[in-house]
Amino acid sequence: MRSVQKVKKRYSLFTGKQLLLLILPIVIEQIFSTSLGMFDSMMVSSIDTLGHASNAVGNVDYLNNLVIQLFSAFATGGAIITSQSLGAKDIETAKKSAKHMLVLILIFSTLIAALCLALNPLILNLFYGDVSADVMAYQRQYFYITAASFPLIGIFNASAALLRVQRKSMSTMVSAGASCVINIGLNALFIWGLHMGVAGAALATLIARAVPAVYMRVLLMSDKNTLTVKLFGRFRFEGAMVKRILFLGIPSGIESCLFQLGKLMTNTFVNSGCYVVWNAELGDNINIEANANTIANNLNNIASVVGSGVGNSCMTVIGQAVGTGDEDCVKYYIKRMFIISFISNACMVGLIMANSSWLIYLWQQPAEAYPIALNCLYLCLSFQFVTYPLSFTTPGILKATSDVKYVMWSAICSMLVMRVGLCFLLTSDALTTWLESTFGFKFELGAMGYWIGMCADWVLRSILFVSRLLTGRWKKASGMIKEGAKAEELPAEQA
Repeated sequence: MRSVQKVKKRYSLFTGKQLLLLILPIVIEQIFSTSLGMFDSMMVSSIDTLGHASNAVGNVDYLNNLVIQLFSAFATGGAIITSQSLGAKDIETAKKSAKHMLVLILIFSTLIAALCLALNPLILNLFYGDVSADVMAYQRQYFYITAASFPLIGIFNASAALLRVQRKSMSTMVSAGASCVINIGLNALFIWGLHMGVAGAALATLIARAVPAVYMRVLLMSDKNTLTVKLFGRFRFEGAMVKRILFLGIPSGIESCLFQLGKLMTNTFVNSGCYVVWNAELGDNINIEANANTIANNLNNIASVVGSGVGNSCMTVIGQAVGTGDEDCVKYYIKRMFIISFISNACMVGLIMANSSWLIYLWQQPAEAYPIALNCLYLCLSFQFVTYPLSFTTPGILKATSDVKYVMWSAICSMLVMRVGLCFLLTSDALTTWLESTFGFKFELGAMGYWIGMCADWVLRSILFVSRLLTGRWKKASGMIKEGAKAEELPAEQA
């Protein structure tokens, strides 16, 4: 009897070293980018003992992150096309999509900035109308100045996406690192040296975003790149390319926008629905739950950067694998990205969990907030070990195959049902009052209700996205892989 030996095909689209050099800088870049708002919140906490300044910066960061995610999502449309075109060796289409994406985001980000500057009080009153007068005053200062940086964020995100698909993530990491260092240095100067308060923190953030935006734009104009996008080159919109970018970008934009909007709404529930207590030592009313939630959110954002970075890397890795037209190649790199995501996420989450008992004290908040923040962190980090790679790396993979509509609808449904719906029920003051009047007991979960809803959202997202990946329907959405297609036969498959 002749034995049959199956020979595994080796793929060299991305070697192990190339994956490391792509993913590690993106993860570090995410840490730097996430740290901008965190350092602002941390450093302004020294302005007042009631935590009003820190709470205000944290609230506005939700709005800013909503806009930033929107820009990143619209960059996704151009990045998917560019990455798949590079994988297929179609350089002309890649250059065309890169130019269109950059111009579209610049126009869009400028319009959003103008809208936020003009409607500053209305937007803040819409989401944070129940906060104290001091918190609202701080919010308006911080939002006015940081909203002016939106076009700079748009330029940075678009340029960074185009450099990543060319496997030049080291440049984006250096840029984000410089931005973080500038932000910390200027924060110290403006807040502690010049005593500019929250306005100083906002101005430091504005300058820190301007420097990397200019740097990234200059890098993208270099003739050494596979894709060179000149600043004043001849350009004319092509309807077919715009339509193709928007076809992929709009679902991603809606999904990211509504996802961040859901986070913003749930944060509003904590600010308005949770109970305010009188602090005799400080002589004022304080929302302990909101202060604790600010701490937990900032630390959770740091714990999430590795998973988020691996998800962003999928745009390049899986996108270029799709461009080859080899289904087995795509599956191979999907498995590798999952392995990387689980290991790296576990390391980062474990590190934050092991040190969270002292990290929470980096924020100068009322003492009552610290144990609440710690309990919220322990809950979400426990779930994050398993659910985060499944709920965020998987949609990154699906988007890279152009399966953006399914990601959009699944994320929206999960967010509305779990993150918003369940969180509202668990933090609502109206529900607490009704339960007390009807059944005679209180149901005061406070900030913990927010995190229970978020963990439930991660679980449902994992189920929806993983089931889609296992069915193989992403192959039809990609347009470059025929469903049921086989990889080329190996010359010596049988012994």
